Amino acid sequence: MNTVLEVKDLCKTYVINKRQNNVLRNVDLTVKEGEMVAVMGPSGSGKSTLLYTVSGMDKMTAGNVKFCGRDMSDMNDNELAEMRLDDMGFIFQQMYMMKNLSVLDNVILPAVKSKKNTDSRSKTVQRGQDLMRKLGIIETANHDINEISGGQLQRACICRSMINSPKMIFADEPTGALNRTSSDEVMEELTKLNDEGTTIMLVTHDAKVAAKCTRVLFIVDGNIKAEHKIDKKASYRERERDLNNWLMDLGW
Repeated sequence: MNTVLEVKDLCKTYVINKRQNNVLRNVDLTVKEGEMVAVMGPSGSGKSTLLYTVSGMDKMTAGNVKFCGRDMSDMNDNELAEMRLDDMGFIFQQMYMMKNLSVLDNVILPAVKSKKNTDSRSKTVQRGQDLMRKLGIIETANHDINEISGGQLQRACICRSMINSPKMIFADEPTGALNRTSSDEVMEELTKLNDEGTTIMLVTHDAKVAAKCTRVLFIVDGNIKAEHKIDKKASYRERERDLNNWLMDLGW
């Protein structure tokens, strides 16, 4: 498998009131094509900061991050923005969407903004509709974003993250604002995308979510302390039990 994300000696430091806060400390990790990697750890351990830094949303203090072989430390702000738009997809706990646009228009917005998208408007719309149909929310296409449920809105966010056929999706607590039923539905869709070959890295505090991934990284005080490979051939109950036992051994 090809390497999508390669991180070496990554550090992220914030200076607050002249005091240094070392959020990430010499982090090393690799994500291969087709993996679905969960990042877990206590509150304040650096999970979200790691996600934002390796995806270029936040600047690293030191270290090296390569995305599909491209060294992000050598890229300027415009180059990083284009890479995030064209080659990455993002899903957040808070489902940010433009209130003045329909659900479908929100889904296709990244494609409309992408310089690499050479499709006509009608083809772009068709691509967005196809994604919404695939995720079972095509009936919401012309709705306002405040007219649909949280689960439907998050699935629309998944569609938006996929509209430019990204090489990798980054998700920060994608089920954190949802009830259990909606959470299960969203994870089912993400798992299907992964089964089809989409590489995913997500932050979660939920072992039920992490058990659906292929690998779990456990971060404490800005360092990856351990990782757990999940046996996808095992039943979901077995995977969840093994993961919970591993987390308990780590003091979770």
